[in-house]
Amino acid sequence: MANQGVVDPTHQPVNTGRRRFLTATTAVVGAVGAGFVAVPFIKSWNPSARAKLAGAPITADISALGEGQRLVLEWRGQPIWIVRRSPTVLQTLPTLNDQLRDPKSENPEQQPAYATNPTRSIKPEVSVLVGLCTHLGCSPEMKAEIRPEPFDAQWKGGYFCPCHKSKFDMAGRVYEGVPAPTNLVVPPHHYENDTTIVIGVDPQGAA
Repeated sequence: MANQGVVDPTHQPVNTGRRRFLTATTAVVGAVGAGFVAVPFIKSWNPSARAKLAGAPITADISALGEGQRLVLEWRGQPIWIVRRSPTVLQTLPTLNDQLRDPKSENPEQQPAYATNPTRSIKPEVSVLVGLCTHLGCSPEMKAEIRPEPFDAQWKGGYFCPCHKSKFDMAGRVYEGVPAPTNLVVPPHHYENDTTIVIGVDPQGAA
């Protein structure tokens, strides 16, 4: 049975982020922007919580994940965000490169080789990220709508950490001039089939 999580979206656990994640997002992550729909939390974890903390892979069915929605799971005590991005979001990503600290994802510690590409993903439309800021492990807010925001009048969608004002685009790439030093982490994952993602295991044959 596939894991279900919260629909709204390191290999090493971050305890501070885990505490904040469990406190703030265990029950529900709110809808963000027009067209972002929240779906109820379903408790059908597989494997057990203890196994997940030990690093066992988890499986997610994304067949019902609509464009602009985020599924939030937990793996190794960390929030995992799975987001289905729209064509507009994908078209916007390359326009942000000159504002980003690591636009080409050249830090190999932040993503596997198979996600070292412009969308930082296996499938361009589906983003898989560890939802912890790389500054102090807070869990950023998803601000996916392209519109002016108090923290950025030219905001093109992404993730904003209100604790210390770090910003990331919808591929999890960090902006210049913010406290976070690196992009959000892309965890090991692969597709079991067109609609099932396995978190914690690289694709067969991946380096």
